[in-house]
Amino acid sequence: MNDDSQILIARLLTHQTLRRDDKLVKRVLSDELFRAEIDARLLACGLKLLDNVYADHVTLALTRVIEPKIFGARDVWQNNNFGLARDGVALLVVLWAQIILPKRERQETHQHADDDQNDMFGTDKPLPRAEDASIGIAYKALLADFGDKLGKKTRMDMNLGTLAKLGFIERRGDFIVEGPLLDLMMDTDVLKERIINGALADVFKRAPSRLVAVELDADADLSADIADTGDDVSPDLPH
Repeated sequence: MNDDSQILIARLLTHQTLRRDDKLVKRVLSDELFRAEIDARLLACGLKLLDNVYADHVTLALTRVIEPKIFGARDVWQNNNFGLARDGVALLVVLWAQIILPKRERQETHQHADDDQNDMFGTDKPLPRAEDASIGIAYKALLADFGDKLGKKTRMDMNLGTLAKLGFIERRGDFIVEGPLLDLMMDTDVLKERIINGALADVFKRAPSRLVAVELDADADLSADIADTGDDVSPDLPH
């Protein structure tokens, strides 16, 4: 292993995430030989590099083939949800749907968060970074819309604190914004259709850049619907 490969992997293991504009991260995303070396070294340990063009960070995760040997090592399957309870996982998916999906739509149309929605030249701009396209959600709106389904204020505050510590979100005053892992650790291809057409369908009856109050059907079981998608949350390294 050359020094750069060793340093990059060690830094990812130590810091969990690195920004895409980091010198070695930029190299691994653009240098095919360097990426192949990193991938081979990680694969030998049951790991893989996670990145996507919509996120400002990269991280490491377990490969799918190694998951059963790690999370299934005991009599009961140890799910890969960071020790979050059912309502914590549900809250995570709600935040992902409210923050990441609208952000990705803005990125795909090359719009920044504060751009005019009618900008006819938007697609000529470069793909905006996550921090330039992500808006976030007001805490009071989240509590009003989903508090009853997600354990009310005390439980939601506890889960928000856990998600912030894990790097999924950041708290900025009354706003909850995207953390380094929120757009990396969720399987967007699988979850998107389930979320848009499932438990959070009402959320997406609005323009992607606006945040509005959403009221779930009183008979809907959000936690049950999220539990059905729980296996699609990509695994993180053990903490």
